[in-house]
Amino acid sequence: MLLQPYRVLDLTDHGAMIAGQMLGDLGADVILVEPPGGAELRRIGPWFRDERDPNRSLNFWSFNRNKRSVVLDLANSDADRETFRRLVATADILIESFAPGTMDSWGLGYEALSRINPRLVYVAITPYGSTGPKAGWPAADLTALASSCVLLMTGDDDCPPVALAVPQAMLHAGADAAAAALVALAGAVRDGAGQFVDVSAQTSAMAATQATVLAHGLGEVETQRLAGGVRFGPFPLKFVHPAADGYVSVTFLFGNAMGPFSRRLMEVMYEEGIVDEATRDKDWIGYTNLLLSGQEPISELIRCNQLISEFTKRHTKAELFKLAFERGLLIVPVATMEDLANSEQLAARDYWVDVEHPELGTKVRYHGPWARFSKAPMETRRRPPLLGEHTAEVKAEAQRVPAAAAVDPPSPTPLRPPLEGVKILDFMWVVAGPWATRALADYGATVVRVESTTRVDTVRTIGPFKDRQPGPERTGAHHTVNANKYTMTLNLLHPKGRELALRLVQWADVVCESFTPGSMAKMGLSYDDLRKVKPDIIMLSSCLNGQTGPYATLAGYGTMGAQLAGFGELAGWPDRPPAGPAGAYTDYVVPKFEVAAIMAALDYRRRTGEGLHIDFSQAEAAIHFLGPALLDYLVNGRLWQRQGNASPWYAPHGVYPAAGSDRWVAIVCRTDVQWQALCRVLGRDDWAADVQLASVEGRLARRNELDEGIAAWTAEREPAEIEELLNAAGVPAHRASSSADAFADPQLAHRGHFVTVTHPELGPIPVENARWLLSRTPPEVRWPGGTFGQHNEFVLREILGLSDDEVVEYVASGALD
Repeated sequence: MLLQPYRVLDLTDHGAMIAGQMLGDLGADVILVEPPGGAELRRIGPWFRDERDPNRSLNFWSFNRNKRSVVLDLANSDADRETFRRLVATADILIESFAPGTMDSWGLGYEALSRINPRLVYVAITPYGSTGPKAGWPAADLTALASSCVLLMTGDDDCPPVALAVPQAMLHAGADAAAAALVALAGAVRDGAGQFVDVSAQTSAMAATQATVLAHGLGEVETQRLAGGVRFGPFPLKFVHPAADGYVSVTFLFGNAMGPFSRRLMEVMYEEGIVDEATRDKDWIGYTNLLLSGQEPISELIRCNQLISEFTKRHTKAELFKLAFERGLLIVPVATMEDLANSEQLAARDYWVDVEHPELGTKVRYHGPWARFSKAPMETRRRPPLLGEHTAEVKAEAQRVPAAAAVDPPSPTPLRPPLEGVKILDFMWVVAGPWATRALADYGATVVRVESTTRVDTVRTIGPFKDRQPGPERTGAHHTVNANKYTMTLNLLHPKGRELALRLVQWADVVCESFTPGSMAKMGLSYDDLRKVKPDIIMLSSCLNGQTGPYATLAGYGTMGAQLAGFGELAGWPDRPPAGPAGAYTDYVVPKFEVAAIMAALDYRRRTGEGLHIDFSQAEAAIHFLGPALLDYLVNGRLWQRQGNASPWYAPHGVYPAAGSDRWVAIVCRTDVQWQALCRVLGRDDWAADVQLASVEGRLARRNELDEGIAAWTAEREPAEIEELLNAAGVPAHRASSSADAFADPQLAHRGHFVTVTHPELGPIPVENARWLLSRTPPEVRWPGGTFGQHNEFVLREILGLSDDEVVEYVASGALD
């Protein structure tokens, strides 16, 4: 097991619990520290066979495998706090998701615990950050999502913005926390000094805007929501279309990378008599420019999307998926949990894991590993623990010494970046992979990004664009996703290009690629090829479906991955087609898992001297963000339905209109106390006195009435007034932020989330800072994603140490195109 030497103390709840599970999956000893009565998630369903019991919550089961459970009353018991301090002395990582200041109030904050264990990596997961003007705001998953700008992008344009049925904001933060913990651990192992890791759900989830959060700062129009797609300015980009038995996602886009797929789609539609020759033969590669110039009216784009729907309605999901595979189309089913359970691809990869539950006398089927390692593979060693199941066991264990190297005294602040000296060769494509290598570059890794002018990366063709002018050097997506990397151009199909790539492999510690399976082997750059020149190389191969299986070679993007993994069916309204998630959603989920996988592999190599190959299926990893819905089907045979913003556990729980155009505020009452506070602010003494509404069950039964009353109150007020009144009263509330709101957000300013860097052609431009912040070794954003070949000379001369003659030879050969 990759992380077998390490111990993690897990004090999280709700979606943040995925952090400990990820580390446990990688082999760490994860001890879940729960209060008397257990984590709140144990009291939230669905339930095993609908039997309400804290040990049978499928929501809890989704994020708590490979953990042991101990019960300690840290809030009230001096003895338990002392027991906890003894545990801290044995731990390498601590992760908690309490409200800021809670652990300090118990005498167990970072400063206190670091005196007990200076090597401790202490990770705090909060909705908005551990410090700053919003740190003390009450919050819920929905309000954190609203603050990230993701909510405003999702849903039908004539309805309130809508969230997924499985809450996502704290899952983003939890997965980031696992990655961040391993980055900080690398520094602790090297220097003998831990640090505080500040993870904000707001900035973690903001990755799912695909850099459109930068629109305001770049002078670009803001992205608007559109059911089953997004709207960039006046251009509706619709991905979800009806099939004969459900829905499919059709990625219908343009440019050098996407245009050929759209051309093939039109050829198939022509063969079926749906489009004429003129439509089939449009310039699909240059179509974006035709739309922007006005040569092609937007009405024609809308007509083409309508014709696509006419085509898809003639076929079943399975027929369209088969056709996509045979004809090279970007079509996948909008998968339900039933589709996932019956997936031929997942079955072929032995994805499902049957775990023994002796207390139930049966096995339970779970979603499987989120990465495949050629050595020390993931295992489900433990089913989710019963409450306090291991309390006596853990207390009786002999003291252990943290695995981080003992440095006496620990290295002083400031330390070197934790990944200084780590060398990464990045062949990744678009967003899903490059976000991961960007995170590593932020904390000191030297990343050489390889691209080609002969096959322009799609990320250079998508907005937001500086001053609304498209161009491969003008896109904020490339600027932020590839910041801090050395950008070089290299034609891997040229013999000299392959030769140079292998010289870079000899330099690198990690090679990352996201081509279609088999592509690297055709270029003589497979893992076996790389091991011949660098025996201890680590290679991450990331793609939609993984390296094996009947649909491994299906070309795809995150728009397709989101639907294949089951996200699409869980966003929207009961009486409408699926309405989300916006954009290439899995592209924003999987980088967190990729970083964790790479960091675990690096630690394994440090200890063993051995490299390994990581087979990374983006769909398999992303499925972990839908655990409760998936387990409800696997265990109970129940398919979740789209329910707008309604929650089965909290009421009120919704997104309500505010004064202004397309202005909305998310409001949630998680407790009866918050409900009474809401009644006072709204002046609804009748609601406050209503016996039925005093319980959440009663409020759930009358949620429509409550939603109407709240909406009438919010519609007359500005978002800022609603936020101020409700948060001051202890009720979670946050506007559904736009890009302009984000740039004016004092919390994001406090965290330094938007950083101005200098672009060689555009001058000062904004990019995003790191998603999470380390106290001793803060991130540094030094430059934006480079222009084509901007760092060729530096890579050839400074990194590879080539002579003048060698540089001239490579340039003259045409290998650097």
